[in-house]
Amino acid sequence: MAAINLTDIVKTYDDGFTAVKGVSLDIADGEFMILVGPSGCGKSTLLRMIVGLEDITDGDLEIDGKRVNDIPPRDRNLSMVFQNYALYPHLTVAENIAFPLKLKKSKLSASEVKDRVQRAAEMLDLVDHLDRKPANLSGGQRQRVAMGRAIVREADAFLFDEPLSNLDAKLRGQMRTQIAGLQRRLGTTSIYVTHDQTEAMTLGDRVAVLKKGLLQQAASPRELYEQPVNIFVAGFIGSPSMNFVPATAEGDHLKTPIGDLKVPDRVLKAAEGKKLVILGLRPEFFEDNLFVDEKLREHGTEFTATPTHTEWLGNEQYAYINYDEDPELKSVLDELAHDLDQDEIPPTLVVSMDAKSRLMGSDEGHFWLDTRLVHVFDPETGENLTRDAEAGQQLTDEAVQQREHEIQLAQHDGQVTEKA
Repeated sequence: MAAINLTDIVKTYDDGFTAVKGVSLDIADGEFMILVGPSGCGKSTLLRMIVGLEDITDGDLEIDGKRVNDIPPRDRNLSMVFQNYALYPHLTVAENIAFPLKLKKSKLSASEVKDRVQRAAEMLDLVDHLDRKPANLSGGQRQRVAMGRAIVREADAFLFDEPLSNLDAKLRGQMRTQIAGLQRRLGTTSIYVTHDQTEAMTLGDRVAVLKKGLLQQAASPRELYEQPVNIFVAGFIGSPSMNFVPATAEGDHLKTPIGDLKVPDRVLKAAEGKKLVILGLRPEFFEDNLFVDEKLREHGTEFTATPTHTEWLGNEQYAYINYDEDPELKSVLDELAHDLDQDEIPPTLVVSMDAKSRLMGSDEGHFWLDTRLVHVFDPETGENLTRDAEAGQQLTDEAVQQREHEIQLAQHDGQVTEKA
């Protein structure tokens, strides 16, 4: 295992295009780091520079305290799991898993190779498939073989390049669970590139959000979600996405297209003195007023609106409310949509409701918004003016402690299983 440190990493291609623009990131020994962002943000390029498949134009890359910029990939002791599995079709599962060991300069004995393959197969539930060829395996099984090949190398770190993108939704869920459990058991430093938010939020100890080659924020999933540093991170993290609504401070309230909102002093203060701000409102900040706990009611604002339609998903429900678009913010939101790889950010509020709500589209509804949770963004800079950096850091510190605890438990359980 090893810590990986990136300092002002730059990648500029021969045609002058700069894909990665001075990224600095410290990945702790045993940490599971996710690199995420829209297409073309530089996440895969950054991963390929770490493993050595792309040259580093500028900056320093250190693995376990040693600068490795000019060290070839084979000497970095990193294992990479690719999107397309990269298995040899003519070899069996056992032979595919063992293949990296055949390339090692110091040859291992046949019995040691067999032991390593067996241990990896047991971890990945592949024991019954060791004599089969890749063509006869499912997508999930092939990906587990690719992971087995990484495990037997006993590398300092695992690097994953969108390994689950070729699998269907059900298999992705199963593989996420297996990857998370395996990483905890091995305690191996891991870097994982994905465009899938669910993977990013469920797998990572920390998530690094990139935009156009620039690192926006690196933090625990909870900190990214609850304390985003800017409007890009807020819009990228979360599904359904955060709502962005224009607002103006007027006296003791905020004037918005959905009505006048009574907000806490800290929120009002963030908006004061500015002609216009953008409110960030996640769907779960709302509720059908009929289902609001009376103890909570005083912490929010009620408003009336008529949704165009509702969506009932069994355990949750959403209402869609159109509002008047502010022409002064259109260019800002159009640019944000482009950055987020979306066609547009429509003037539609997505509101979460209790699944038991009977409100239907085109019916006037009474809603409640928890104004304690509201974010205020500066339209010019995109900065989150209500971010509590100290509270955010606490969330990330808790994630670090949780990671260490989970690794200890997983490794203890693995040792108990092996003895049994």
